[in-house]
Amino acid sequence: MPPVDECLRAAAGHPALGGLSHTYLKVLVTRAQSRMRAAIANGEIAIGRDDIMKKIVDEVQRAAAADEPALKTIVNATGVVLHTNLGRAILPEAVIETMAQAARSAVNLEFDLEGGGRGDRDGLIESELCALTSAEAATVVNNNAAAVLLALTAIAEGREVIVSRGELIEIGGSFRLPDVMARSGARLREVGTTNRTHPADYENAIGAETALLLKVHPSNYRVVGFTSEVALEELVKIGRARGIPVMEDLGAGALIDLSAYGIPREPIVAERIAAGADLVSFSGDKLLGGPQAGIIVGKRGLVAKLKANALKRALRCDKITLAALSATLRLYLRSGNLAAEIPTLRYLSRSAHEMRQMAPRARDILSDHLSADFRCEIVESTSQIGSGALPTEELPTIAIRVTHPTISANSIADLFRGARPPIIGRVTDDGFQLDLRTIDDPAVFAAVFPPLCT
Repeated sequence: MPPVDECLRAAAGHPALGGLSHTYLKVLVTRAQSRMRAAIANGEIAIGRDDIMKKIVDEVQRAAAADEPALKTIVNATGVVLHTNLGRAILPEAVIETMAQAARSAVNLEFDLEGGGRGDRDGLIESELCALTSAEAATVVNNNAAAVLLALTAIAEGREVIVSRGELIEIGGSFRLPDVMARSGARLREVGTTNRTHPADYENAIGAETALLLKVHPSNYRVVGFTSEVALEELVKIGRARGIPVMEDLGAGALIDLSAYGIPREPIVAERIAAGADLVSFSGDKLLGGPQAGIIVGKRGLVAKLKANALKRALRCDKITLAALSATLRLYLRSGNLAAEIPTLRYLSRSAHEMRQMAPRARDILSDHLSADFRCEIVESTSQIGSGALPTEELPTIAIRVTHPTISANSIADLFRGARPPIIGRVTDDGFQLDLRTIDDPAVFAAVFPPLCT
């Protein structure tokens, strides 16, 4: 086996490899040598030293040519508008342009252009958030779990937080509210039962160690049947009578009435502030349709406590996220047609009629790029909003169902993931479905990978 240095010199002399860094070439050479040793040890090849060198250089060249970024563009044909595994909200074009401008140049991230001194990065989004929610102040961190963690740490570390048992949620990735609370240093005080909690449960639990009453919106589940919960207004009344602040974690959050877009209504942040919540937290990349962020709005004094806490620096957003969030909020403030500008709202409100018009072209493109044994048919189905938002709601949709007499639906899904770009659909009723709700142009299906054509 030729030594690494000798292989590196040979690789560096290859016309297609000469511009690559020494470190990168060394990684590729080492991998190629390992595979070559294994092949020789298994008796798969028996060649001379010069041939081994050539094979190593050839393999390095192929590996460099095939190398792609780990984060890939994919086609979301699952019908799940806010798919956590696929990056949640697609950002508006105006937001993307603002992010690009922030990425390519210096910005006033923490610089006061009027006074010439140090500024507050929250000032980039605070005025818009206060205008949209009627809150006194606002801050932002990198996601909503971080927002809850920061609030609990700043307000209740070492003290008690009262929460209904029916609201001790678990979010994606097995992150549980009690675990977040434990990390904050606050002590959990559970009240009520899984399905029923009453005002007296909170009143009887309040003591000298109570620092916060926390209400959590069950954004990723619903409890139905014999149930009872304490409304925010009632909880605020209890808190004010005892001098204890009330925080609500809205999860998905909504800045506008979604029913205007044919989507079931969710609690609106401004309404929760009007109802008396001292703090409200919600996500930026769910129903808002913006970047991943944890947004907190509420009373000025409490928000100031959050900003002053040392944890805030560890959880703060960078200039790209703040640029994206600011641009998204400006759309909410200024746009007269939000559904036309915010992809999340456009996909959620897309009509079945629009998808039916798109369906024949999508079916024909797929039929043209698949072998004759594949069957492509237009079917009615349902989509999901995703990311825990409105978990019991399904949206009527139109999909292309792809089947094959000898290839299973799961195997068809595997083949479509091999497309360039990968096409992600869903397996339903023994068929592979491509949901058109989240597709802008059926032409994306023309990029079917060659193995599908055989």
